[in-house]
Amino acid sequence: MMDIRIWTFLIVGLSFVLYIGIAIYCRAGSTKEFYVAGGGVHPVVNGMATAADWMSAASFISMAGLISFMGYDGAVYLMGWTGGYVLLALCLAPYLRKFGKFTVPDFIGDRYYSQTARTVAVICAIFVSFTYVAGQMRGVGVVFSRFLEVDITTGVMLGMAIVFFYAVLGGMKGITYTQVAQYCVLMMAYLVPAIFISIMVTGHVIPQFGFGATLADGSGVHLLDKLDGLSAELGFAAYTSGTKSTIDVLFITAALMVGTAGLPHVIVRFFTVPKVKDARKSAGWALIFIAVLYTTAPAIAGFARLNMITTINGADSQGTEYSEAPTWVSNWEKTGLIGWEDKNNDGRMFYSGDERNEMHIDRDIMVLANPEIADLPAWVIALVAAGGVAAALSTSAGLLLVISTSISHDLLKRNLMPNISDKLELRYARGAAAVAVCIAGYLGINPPGFVAQVVAFAFGLAASSFFPAIILGIFYKRMNKQGAISGMVSGLLFTVAYIVYFKFINPAASVPENWWFGVSPEGIGTLGMIVNFVVAAVVCHLTPAPPQDVQDMVESIRYPQGAGVAQVH
Repeated sequence: MMDIRIWTFLIVGLSFVLYIGIAIYCRAGSTKEFYVAGGGVHPVVNGMATAADWMSAASFISMAGLISFMGYDGAVYLMGWTGGYVLLALCLAPYLRKFGKFTVPDFIGDRYYSQTARTVAVICAIFVSFTYVAGQMRGVGVVFSRFLEVDITTGVMLGMAIVFFYAVLGGMKGITYTQVAQYCVLMMAYLVPAIFISIMVTGHVIPQFGFGATLADGSGVHLLDKLDGLSAELGFAAYTSGTKSTIDVLFITAALMVGTAGLPHVIVRFFTVPKVKDARKSAGWALIFIAVLYTTAPAIAGFARLNMITTINGADSQGTEYSEAPTWVSNWEKTGLIGWEDKNNDGRMFYSGDERNEMHIDRDIMVLANPEIADLPAWVIALVAAGGVAAALSTSAGLLLVISTSISHDLLKRNLMPNISDKLELRYARGAAAVAVCIAGYLGINPPGFVAQVVAFAFGLAASSFFPAIILGIFYKRMNKQGAISGMVSGLLFTVAYIVYFKFINPAASVPENWWFGVSPEGIGTLGMIVNFVVAAVVCHLTPAPPQDVQDMVESIRYPQGAGVAQVH
């Protein structure tokens, strides 16, 4: 019978062959194919690719882990990321598609009739994308370190090699169809173990129903009631109670929502469809595809939490002999993501939320370890590994394309080297992607936090820089270049300074008492966005109005007629 490692090599290896094969078959031959897949992607296909682009390592690996450890408080990530996509689909996607350009800096540069505005937008796009991609590369390292039994550094380098190949070769055309395959892999990897465990724990085939059902042991106790009781007994806050302040929950949720609507690698997906109405359709399809995973995450979190506590502490909650520990504990110990310290020298492992705790468990392992904790077949465990890799690589590819496009198209073609040939621009785009892969790999090996936390920072940066400039650019024709540039710079600098201070300069001070208005670094992007709006509005009204032709262009974007065709200048 094949063990987990062989199954992992087989399933992950086959998925890599599929991705690389698609990249070779769909190799980009022009800048239009490299940037926007030729602008001819079907809405359903684009919706699936957008969902894969959207469901990163943070969604696949880390979100259920956050909910598992934080309980109710972890729901802010679920609400913020889901609500943000709705905001993007309704308020931004159709209008940006009608504008008919390749990138967000393209829109900002032309809308605000300024190369300076374009350059600021390029810097923001690169900054946001690198912060985001660090979390993805870290996710790849976590997957490989466990299932291929290599250290995280080696795992990240393997991920770099794969994503380099199909992102640099295929461009957006290759990435789009690769992401369709990755969506299928990651959804199977998420749903199959969820269904297995839901049947085992509650008897329900549908995990979403199992989450609110009674346990299958005949006790008549609901899953959430059992988790609340166990949590309180072990010194944790009740699973269904919140410990974050209302203001922090509000600000984190808002930062994730508006950050979503400002993420350049998601926005660019709406430039790949033929018409404006197709952008609306693909947004709807993407929301359906995303909902499948997002509504399953709380169930996976609950099942994993219950099984983890039970297997570590034993059925009697007195601890488990370390010599008799389940194999998943020793397997994950090798990666350094689980640790045990025998505080009372009794040879028994014990997990709690107070001074009795002897276990260190990295929250990023919960989804990946979940099938092992539940003792599912080896092929299911390997399938989850393939899904985790697919989630991380699909988003990494989209982000790296944004970085390379920002440099080659927005910075060089539209700014510094306007007479560059199509062929040379494509070469620069691939070179920029190659350099970006190396930097992303370094950030994955030396990340500034756990996966979802790093990604939350990226959303905050997008919220404080891009979102106000885009939304004002579409809906407020009086907004001028001076206001937009001042707003983007001030919002971004404020948010970066806050995050850097509390996470790197003085992390010991990162407690609610020291936060401004009680807002954590994960939620500060909302305050940065407010700073952006205020500064932009003040500067705008102290400086001349935009030219009439720019105001007319803004007016035309908001009318429903006309499709606009993605162009290269």
